[in-house]
Amino acid sequence: MFVLGIDPGLTRTGYGLVARGRPPRVVAAGVIRTDRDRPDAERLAELFDDLTAVIAQHRPGVVAIERIFTNRNLQTALGVVRASGVALLAAAQAGIPVVEYPPTTIKLAITAVRSSNSSARRSASGRSRSVRITPAATTRGGRPRATSP
Repeated sequence: MFVLGIDPGLTRTGYGLVARGRPPRVVAAGVIRTDRDRPDAERLAELFDDLTAVIAQHRPGVVAIERIFTNRNLQTALGVVRASGVALLAAAQAGIPVVEYPPTTIKLAITAVRSSNSSARRSASGRSRSVRITPAATTRGGRPRATSP
């Protein structure tokens, strides 16, 4: 069974697909980017289309989404909340169950450090699974291209 993890954001939404096992195997990882100069509604539609494509391509058994946390920057928080809603919708329409985890739980699971930054998480996840994680390239309006180890 595959687990699709999503780190939502309006400008950048990260995702990773992991196959269960001992050890877990990274199947794909990437970033879906949207253009800041486009209206939010168009960006959310693009995000939905790209997440739907990732779900259709890999058919995960469950989707794990980083739970929203309080952010001092209202604009950033609003974008994350909207992107999270789009991710929830994409999973629900595909009939895939969703679980939400707080950011500290995800950071601890990947790096064993609650306050790690994005760079440390990428480094630790690649090191702990002996794979190279390369973000999938995306183009505006294009589909994400998943990478395989």
